[in-house]
Amino acid sequence: MGLRARRIALGVLGLICAGTLCARAQTAAQPADYPVASDARVGGDAKQTRFVVDLSQKVEIHAFTLPDPYRVVIDLPQVTFQFPDRAGERGRGLIKAFRYGLVMAGGSRIVLDVTGPVRVDKSFVLEPSDSQPARLVLELAPASREAFMRAATVDSRPARPPARASEPASPAASGDPRPVIVLDPGHGGIDSGTRARDGSEAEKNLVLDFSLMLRDKLDKTGKYKVVMTRQDDTFVPLADRVRFARSRNAQLFISIHCDALARGDGDAQGATVYTLSDHASDAEAAKLADAENRADVISGVDLSVEPDDIAGILIDLAQRETRTFSLQMAQHVVNQLKTAARMHKHPLKSAGFRVLKAPDVPSVLIELGYVSSRKDLKQLMSEAWRTHAGDAIVKAVDGYFTTRLAGGTGR
Repeated sequence: MGLRARRIALGVLGLICAGTLCARAQTAAQPADYPVASDARVGGDAKQTRFVVDLSQKVEIHAFTLPDPYRVVIDLPQVTFQFPDRAGERGRGLIKAFRYGLVMAGGSRIVLDVTGPVRVDKSFVLEPSDSQPARLVLELAPASREAFMRAATVDSRPARPPARASEPASPAASGDPRPVIVLDPGHGGIDSGTRARDGSEAEKNLVLDFSLMLRDKLDKTGKYKVVMTRQDDTFVPLADRVRFARSRNAQLFISIHCDALARGDGDAQGATVYTLSDHASDAEAAKLADAENRADVISGVDLSVEPDDIAGILIDLAQRETRTFSLQMAQHVVNQLKTAARMHKHPLKSAGFRVLKAPDVPSVLIELGYVSSRKDLKQLMSEAWRTHAGDAIVKAVDGYFTTRLAGGTGR
C-alpha cells in the first residue's frame, strides 16, 4: 500500500473507531465496601431447579437469558465473591455449571450454563433475617426453544460492560513522543481462562502478575509509554481490548496468555508466540484460537449485538502492512525468549485470534507455557523465571523498535 493510501485508510479507521469508543473514568472502592457473596448452591431436578447465593446484604439483581449456548445471566452490583474452591464446576438439574466474577467497575455477574431452553420463573433477593444472611434466589423451569428465544429477544438487557480504561487520556494527546505499548493480560473477572489440572492456579492471575512485572520493566527503560487493558481482576470483552489499543494510537499490542491441554491430548510444553492469520498454522493453533475467542460467551456477552467496527475493505488494506510488522515482532520475541525459557517445538504460529485484529496496530499473543505441564507450571510460578522471561521480552521490544525506527517505518 502506498504511504498516501495508508494514511487515508488509517484516517478513516480512526474516525470510525472514535465514534464507537466511550472512555469512562472509574473510581475504585475498597473491597471492604462491597457486599460479600459467601456461598452458592443448586437444588432441584430437571423439572424445577433453584439457584441460591448467600449475601452479606440485600442487593438489586437483573436476570436474563442468552441462547447458543443456552445461558442465564444474573447481573448485580459489585460484590466480593468468597465462594468455596471449585464452586460452580458442577451443577444439578437444569444447571450444568456456573461462573462468577467482576465484569466492570461496580458490576459483577453470575452466568449459569443450562442444559437447554429454560424460563426464569422467579428471581429475587431476600432481606437478612435473624441469623440468616440475605439470599439471592433464582428458580428455573424447562421451556420450548421458541419461548426461550422470545424471552431473550424482548428482554431489556443492560448495555454491555465497557472496557476498563487504565489510562484516561491518550499519551499522544499529552505530547509524549515515546511509542505506546499496550499490554493485554488475558481473561479476567468472570473469565478465569485455563486452570492447572489440580485447579490450584487460574490463567487470569498468572498472566496478570506477569504483565504487571513486564510493565514495570518496560517503564524502567524510559523508552516507552506502557498502558494495560486491565490492571486487576476485571473482565474486558475482546473487542474492547482492540478498541483500547486503537484509541491510544498504540504502536504495539502484546497479549499475554497461558495454554493448557486436556488429559489425553498429549504433553506439549513451552512458550509459543502467535500472530494473526485467517488460516491457522496447525490444528492446535486453530483449537486454541477457538477457545480464546469464546471469552465473551463465557462472560455472558451477547455477541449477536456486536457491531462491525470498520468496513472490511479498510481492514484488508491496513492489515497487510500491520501483519508484516506483527511477524517481525513475533520473530524478535522467539529469538530472545528461547534464551530464557523452554520453547514449544513449533514456537512461532498463527491463528484467527479476535484480540489480534486491530488493523493498524502490530499485535502478538504470547503463550508463556502450558499450565497442564508440571514443568511449565513450576516455571510460571517462579519469580526467577518470570524475571528472565520478562527481560527477554523487553529485549525483543527494543530490537523491534530499533529496526522499525532505523528503517523509518514507525507510525
